[in-house]
Amino acid sequence: MLQGRHPRLRHPWRAEPSVTYASSVASTSTMPAPTDLRGRSLLAVFAHPDDESIACGGLLAWCAHLGVDVSLLCMTRGEHGQGAGEVRRTRTRELGAAARALGIGAVTLLDREDGMLPWLAADTLRSEIEAEIHVRQPDVVLTFDSDGLYWHPDHVTVHELTTAAVMGLGDAAPALYYVTIPPGSMRAVADHAAHAFRSRIETETARPGHAADPDNARGAVGVEPPSSILGVPDPDAFGSAAPTPTLAIDTGSFATRKLAALACHASQFRGSALAYVTERDAPRLLGVEHYRRAATGAAGPTFLEDLGTPIASAARPHPGGRMQRAAPASRT
Repeated sequence: MLQGRHPRLRHPWRAEPSVTYASSVASTSTMPAPTDLRGRSLLAVFAHPDDESIACGGLLAWCAHLGVDVSLLCMTRGEHGQGAGEVRRTRTRELGAAARALGIGAVTLLDREDGMLPWLAADTLRSEIEAEIHVRQPDVVLTFDSDGLYWHPDHVTVHELTTAAVMGLGDAAPALYYVTIPPGSMRAVADHAAHAFRSRIETETARPGHAADPDNARGAVGVEPPSSILGVPDPDAFGSAAPTPTLAIDTGSFATRKLAALACHASQFRGSALAYVTERDAPRLLGVEHYRRAATGAAGPTFLEDLGTPIASAARPHPGGRMQRAAPASRT
């Protein structure tokens, strides 16, 4: 398949879809969501391991649960600045575990150099994305919006390349959606982590041997609360220039699976504010995802509209807020 045309591609592994999930939130929608989307397909295109989980893990898990053929194209192994070798192997294993947690059926992992995508041959990268679309034949393609979540150069490049690839397919193009993270979403996670950290300090201070000794307590818990999000030091960077989304999808019932996938990326998750998010917290903090329909690609409604609420017909939600689903249009 792809490997013959592009020798730098690695053989995609198959991830067995998970058959159980923790449903943490009862749906508040006024119209029933689809219960069976077998025969539909979705391809997510991202730059690094963990992008898929933080950006749209809830939607990917929900789609897989409904029978959608979900696949992932990841452009790099995420080793930049950490040395190659073992980091590459670690992050590859972590991506495989996260894919299984989300129910992703197939992952194609390219071997492009992390942090260098803007300086690599754009035509070659675009052709590889086009080739993956030809193989997977998705109804929907997901990728970064123009802000790259927080202006990461690799992310912005993948946005541009995926848009160009879909545009180049003309009438054969799938529908294209961009993932956005609204401003304040990751700040809410960081604030939650700070509160949880203070609570742990108080608990540790009250333990025998630590009583009234915050220094000992900090030795057990840490010096200060984490504020970074998967290696991004400023949580306010997320969404600081996010385009206005057109669709909000309440994925609260799959937020615990999204959290589990994030935890699979342990090399990035440990020490992150996300590590303080519990299964109980996940629907509130991670349970609504936002998308923008691209101007290019197939026109007309898709199954994503059946799962979400158009932003134009609903107030822009607070991070983690519950959504009311609009009546679905008929699908062909």
